[in-house]
Amino acid sequence: MLAGIPASADTIHLKNGRTILADHVREKGNRYEYDIGDDTYAIPKSAVDRIEAGGAPIPTGSSGSSGKLTELPQFVPASSLANEADLFKGMVKDGKVDADALAKLEEKGSAELSAAGNFVAGKFEFEHGNIDAARLYFESALRFQPENATVLTYYASLLVRTGNAAEALTYARRAVSAAPQSADAYTILGYAQQACGQTKEAIASWKRSLELRPDAAVQQFLDKAQREQNAEGDFAQRESSHFVLHYEGKQTSEMFRGQILAALETDYDDLARDLGAPPHDSIQVTLYTEQAFFDVTRAPSWTGALNDGKLRIPISGLNSMTSELARILKHELAHSFINQLSAGRCPTWLHEGIAQFLEPKSLGSDGAQLARLFKSERNIPLNAMEGSFMRFSSVEAYVAYAESLAVVSYINDAYGMSDIQRILQRLSEGSSTEAALRSVIHSDYGQLQSELAKYLTDKYGE
Repeated sequence: MLAGIPASADTIHLKNGRTILADHVREKGNRYEYDIGDDTYAIPKSAVDRIEAGGAPIPTGSSGSSGKLTELPQFVPASSLANEADLFKGMVKDGKVDADALAKLEEKGSAELSAAGNFVAGKFEFEHGNIDAARLYFESALRFQPENATVLTYYASLLVRTGNAAEALTYARRAVSAAPQSADAYTILGYAQQACGQTKEAIASWKRSLELRPDAAVQQFLDKAQREQNAEGDFAQRESSHFVLHYEGKQTSEMFRGQILAALETDYDDLARDLGAPPHDSIQVTLYTEQAFFDVTRAPSWTGALNDGKLRIPISGLNSMTSELARILKHELAHSFINQLSAGRCPTWLHEGIAQFLEPKSLGSDGAQLARLFKSERNIPLNAMEGSFMRFSSVEAYVAYAESLAVVSYINDAYGMSDIQRILQRLSEGSSTEAALRSVIHSDYGQLQSELAKYLTDKYGE
């Protein structure tokens, strides 16, 4: 099942306890840029504790398989306030916001200082994944200075990350109006527009952002949006209670589109019951031919569908609902719920494990093979599956998905779905993955993998 010789990776250790495994990391101004497969991401230096070269292996190899994938890019603004560094020294002590220092600052009666203090606190929490706390501080800052472009940009970014793209549009537009020369403001405006299905407007915003400041990540957003616009130029649209369906008129029948929307609405109700925390905005769904899907997404050949904030589903050759399409729809929709419940902080292995489990899918014959893999210690470590599966070959992706499903199946059998929900909730509150696991099921990665190995042996007889 596992082929090829592993290559070393760079490990980014974040101050919030999480780690990111990347093919390559480099400094760029006040941020680090890192590559995972063909994708480039960025993270502020202030969120990074240290970087180790040549960490855990990233698998390489090739073969044929099928799979589903979630890719949810996250944008962290680079903008800051003029007095931010000085305020940070007084506001953040021992790795946390000093509420007393913030209260004393607000007592001075200066709207500008009070806004800045709350912004610094919010930015600290935002960069450390404490989304709920960040939201409160940003909202307080905006009460003192409603048109502060830097605060508006960060708040809009937070709203997009937590599935509130429609609300984010309002704040992003205000940020652009307040600071028409801000690349960050145009970047987050484009991201909010794209999440709301306004691809043409997003392209214009990202082009303006790049005119103001070249940025590799924004260029990737733009390139993908332009591919989407080219592929979907003549697409029609149909809406239901929770979905906006985009499709090529000649590609599907009215009856088939109705079946898809009906299935999605049923899945929505099921997932709201099983996971809670449904997405706030209407969910964008696009139906593609096989070629158009890969032209737009540039996904690996083993990918069967994609959720990058929109559900992108290739349906070539189908003219009515099938059991496989039904599973794919529910799987991809589950990612939207998981992202909402975890505030965009769920590691990929847990994302994919939950989504498969809720399709529903079982390990079947893969259970015995996984048991042998764990017994010989040739499994992919869980911390190596926190990041994107995009870098995996089809064979390794198959293993990664199977391991992810096995972990979630074990947690559900041993502790129940309610504990899976609690793990996601801990992640949304800023806990690292291991901290969330220890808090809920009292196991770190090492213990969980040992328990999983025993579970597989006991259940599948290896």
